Amino acid sequence: MSAHTEHLEHTESPADMKAQIWKTFWILLAFTLVDIALYFIIPASMTRNWVFILLGIVKAFFIVSIFMHMKFERKFLRMMIILPMMFVVFLITLMVIEGGYTDNSRNTDRSVAPAAAEQHDAHAGH
Repeated sequence: MSAHTEHLEHTESPADMKAQIWKTFWILLAFTLVDIALYFIIPASMTRNWVFILLGIVKAFFIVSIFMHMKFERKFLRMMIILPMMFVVFLITLMVIEGGYTDNSRNTDRSVAPAAAEQHDAHAGH
């Protein structure tokens, strides 16, 4: 056995890790404040949903890369974590699109149904 044992699980984190953690904290705080401001500025719509999903993905990137030290792992391990998350984001995207379509079709059906019922009542009364 050699006297020098190599550590192969991950690469070494930088010496200024504490500074990077604080920098990431301030970036995440800024994104959170932007999230809160946009919640009150943008009216409820599909656009607002997309903005929040995008900001959530950006914040998740910072959390995973710095706080969970994924930035310093080997490329294969990073891909093992990132690829499934890309599929989850794709699933969320499909759910938001389907939810918007379902909401739109239900609201359209409600506005048409009372008008049809009123016409039926008007014809029945004559």
